[in-house]
Amino acid sequence: MFQGFKEFITRGNVLDLAVAVVVGAAFSGVIDGLVKGFIMPLIGWLIGAPNFSGIRFSVPNWQGGSTVFPIGLFIQGLIMFLLIAGAIYFFVIVPVRRLSALRKRADEPTVEESLAEDVVLLTEIRDLLRAQAGVRADSQSS
Repeated sequence: MFQGFKEFITRGNVLDLAVAVVVGAAFSGVIDGLVKGFIMPLIGWLIGAPNFSGIRFSVPNWQGGSTVFPIGLFIQGLIMFLLIAGAIYFFVIVPVRRLSALRKRADEPTVEESLAEDVVLLTEIRDLLRAQAGVRADSQSS
């Protein structure tokens, strides 16, 4: 029973997942700090401090009172989500993709180099086949 648990825990996928959760939690603090410490003040400087939490409406209920729907909390959460997603995309995803593309370009030979190598190999194969065909033609004629 413990051997199976040990195998499960030491499996690579479980360890990778655990590391990803811990790094993701730490990275969440970085992104949250970026949004709250830079992006939101920048938006506040440009258009004023956006606070939608006060937007609400009330609907009369069947008991004679009214039910309040604080829709501004949803709007505020949606805006924060979009800002966080934008920060992750523009400050993490885009630079990592560019770095990956640069690394890939440096590792792969250019099309001209690979084409030149292909042409050289094909030329060598052609010459060998011609030489073999010439030897066979000479041996058959004698």
